[in-house]
Order: sequence, then C-alpha cells, then structure tokens
Amino acid sequence: MPPSRRPTQRDIAELAGVSITTVSHVVNGTRPVAPATRTAVLDAIASTGYTGDVIARSLVTGGTRSIGVAISLLANPYFATLIQAIEREAAASGYTVLLSDTHDTVETEQDVVRALRARRVEGVLLTPVPGDAGVQAELSAMGTPTVLVDRLSPKGQHDQIGAENIQATSALTEHLCARGHRRIGLVSGAERLATSDERTLGYRLGLGRSGLPWNAELVACGHSERRGGAHALARLLDLPDPVTAVVVANDAMMVGVLHEARRRGLRIGTDLAVVGYDDPEWADLVDPPLTTMAQPVAEIGRSAVRLLLSRLRDPHRPPETVRLPPALRHRGSCGCPE
Repeated sequence: MPPSRRPTQRDIAELAGVSITTVSHVVNGTRPVAPATRTAVLDAIASTGYTGDVIARSLVTGGTRSIGVAISLLANPYFATLIQAIEREAAASGYTVLLSDTHDTVETEQDVVRALRARRVEGVLLTPVPGDAGVQAELSAMGTPTVLVDRLSPKGQHDQIGAENIQATSALTEHLCARGHRRIGLVSGAERLATSDERTLGYRLGLGRSGLPWNAELVACGHSERRGGAHALARLLDLPDPVTAVVVANDAMMVGVLHEARRRGLRIGTDLAVVGYDDPEWADLVDPPLTTMAQPVAEIGRSAVRLLLSRLRDPHRPPETVRLPPALRHRGSCGCPE
C-alpha cells in the first residue's frame, strides 16, 4: 500500500484474509464474528493505522468516548434544557453525545438504540417509551451501561434518575384542599408510564392526608398531550357535580386545560383553581401565573451523565436510583394572592 494513501476496509480485509463484509460486521457490530476472525481484523486495523472510522479506532483503543441519548423530543418539552446539561457534563469529561429521537414508540426506540449500539457508544441514557420492556432487557443482555432518565422502572435493574413525583403531587393536592376545595380533579398522564402512576398515587395521598375520599370519577386521563388535556378537563367539568380545582400532571396537558377553560369562559384562579406538575417557561406569563412543581431538569441531566460515567468506571456496583426533589413555584392560578 503506497505510504501516501490512507488504508481502507478493503485493505483491512485483504490483510486479515476475510471479506469486506466481515470487516464491516466487526466494525459495526451488525453480526457475531468468530473470535479468531475478529482478532485478525483488529490486528489488521492496528497494523495499518486505519483511522477512517471512529468505530474502528474504538475497537483497538477500547472506547469511542461517546454516549448515546435516546429520548422522545415531542414528549419532553423541556428536552432542550436536559440535552444542554447532558452535553456540557459529558464534554467536561471528554465525551461526545449522540442524540436520537424515539418518537415515543417502541419500534422506533428499538431501532435508535440499536443504531447507537452500532456506533459503539460506551453507554446509553434512555427515557423509556410506554410499554418498553424489550429494549431495556436487550441493553441488559448486551451489557450496555444504561441510565434511565425521568421515566423510572420499579424493577431497578438499571441506574436511573428522575424527579420525585409522589410527595410533590401530594403537596399540590394538599394545597388545593387547604384552600377549601373538596371536588379536586386530576388530569393524569399517559397510561403505562411510571411517572403517570406516581403522580396519580401522589394525588391520592394528598387527598387522604386532607381527609378527602378517593373518587375515581375525578381522575381523567389526558394522555400526556394537549388535546387530551382539554378533553380531560371537559369531562371533569361536565360531571353532575363538577370539579372546582384540578391538578394537571404535565405542562403539555396544561396547555389543553387552559384552552378548554378559556373556551368555557372560566377564570383561572377564580372559577377554577389550577396547579400543575412541570414548570414551562411561559408559566409566569399567563394570567394568572401558574402554580407548579418545577422539576430540576438541568440537574437531572448532569446527574444522569455522572451516573453513567460512574457505571463505566465500576460496572459491577449495584444499580442506583436517584430522586431529585422538585420546587414549588407558588403563583396565582391556585386562587392564592401572589
């Protein structure tokens, strides 16, 4: 091979005595290769100084210094803050970030996680989609260091980090009870999500702590999206004995709730008390400003990277679950004076 020409996969194949396809499988991890064949390919890469692909280099050096992030951009309106925190924390430790959108579907999640693994990321930050079980099991089976972010698993098989949901939602519910409300509704999030279950549990806990009974008809699923939030509030207001206050489990549904209240000519904070989980940028711009529980999004992102790097340093330590407390932003939508 002329010294002026950079080595190619064809050169690697000829030197190792294998096909270009086999070299591709070794480099991209797309199919198992016999240990002896894999060793021959790696030796060829090392001897030729092949540097045309970061993945190939990683096979020799032992790491790509990259981490993958698989998250639904649509389902996470605060993702820009989260990703910025992840990228900065990763960069501080010499890592780059590869971002993939799961679209909140199991099929796409599986595809993007496999694509990240093919890029030889050293670990994955994953916000699981509803109904995800196979992807997490696959990551465990492949030994891929993984941290679950925001949507946590009760099984605790992976490191995971998210905001505390139960006590925070209980506090919002108790606040409305303290204001004298007895018909308090919940606009709950998408089914099969741990966050939805936890916030519903927190709502029930808040009712119990305030001496109010649980009433299933006062819970309406908003499916974690704007239109669902509007439909959920409509259902709660159309009850024979309608709600006078409502806890909204995320800010996407809050948009729908506010639109439905406006459509009906209801004054927030006067005709209908409203509190929410999540604290969007516009929370203090609406009239009246929203009382919310604000997730520590940036700290969740930073801590997720730290958990993953800790896992890379010590693969055998027990899985860790971290809950970060949200902060109450007390404004006027609950009916209190600001």
